[in-house]
Amino acid sequence: MKNILTRLFDHEKLNRTEAEEVLVKISNGEYNNAQIAAFISVYLMRAISVNELLGFRDALLELSKPFDIEGIESIDIVGTGGDGKNTFNISTLSSIVVAGAGYKVTKHGNYGVSSACGSSNVLEHLGYQFTNDEDILKKQLDKANICFLHAPLFHPAMKAVAPVRKQLGVKTFFNMLGPLVNPAQPVKSLLGVYNLELARLYQYIFQKTEDRDAAIVYSMDGYDEISLTSPFKLRQNNTEQLLRPTDIGKSLLQQSELYGGGDVPSSANIFMNILSGNGTSAQIDVVTTNAGVAIHCLKPETDIKDCIVEANEALMNGNALKQFKILLN
Repeated sequence: MKNILTRLFDHEKLNRTEAEEVLVKISNGEYNNAQIAAFISVYLMRAISVNELLGFRDALLELSKPFDIEGIESIDIVGTGGDGKNTFNISTLSSIVVAGAGYKVTKHGNYGVSSACGSSNVLEHLGYQFTNDEDILKKQLDKANICFLHAPLFHPAMKAVAPVRKQLGVKTFFNMLGPLVNPAQPVKSLLGVYNLELARLYQYIFQKTEDRDAAIVYSMDGYDEISLTSPFKLRQNNTEQLLRPTDIGKSLLQQSELYGGGDVPSSANIFMNILSGNGTSAQIDVVTTNAGVAIHCLKPETDIKDCIVEANEALMNGNALKQFKILLN
């Protein structure tokens, strides 16, 4: 590690193979926490390269427990985290709404690192039992249209870095990796990112990954999802759009309207209130917009506005709540 750190401190970049090898060694416990923290800190001070991120992704997928969904078309809706906005669980709620609309969702998530309540925190609080048993997950996907893949159960290699990430308490390149290492490797993804540079990086990566397709979103005031509090960038394949909320039939929201609560119980209460169709108009608009763009990713021939309407119907007619209750049972 000393040689690697020296090179990185001299502003060198790792190639894809080197990046993979380093992360495998970290995962195998070959380095101490001080070395791991120094390595992670490099990428807090300079941008990660495409080859470095691809190498880290290769390592985690190599070391992970795979989940074969046998050719089923599914989507993951996930934000990188690290935007520091402390919103309610928009991507998780959007995932359930998409399932309520009849599409398959393989949601990858974890406990919150740089936020008060991650997807795993709220689902665990509401009674979801984490598992990596393929039979159970496939039954959930079949009956509820959604299953949840709790990252620590599929990425045991991450145990080596979990204490360091928690102690640092800030976004790291592992936030960038989460959306890339879903063990189901869904063919579609809606990815929210916390800055424009990362949006471009993801677009380059998915251009190199021919069997996967992603819609990448970034709200211009810093949210890693479509917040409707500002214009947002939407990148798909080789295209890029800057859209205002009014372009998709929505009103501009205030950031205070997206507050997610100060702890897990309050976040879970907000979560269930929205899922029951009793959220504020702002909360419902944000969830159904993100769910609608995910549906648009699944069927790009359909106008985004129509997809948002479809998502709104799935939430307000109770189908989303119904699918969530099936998931919990």
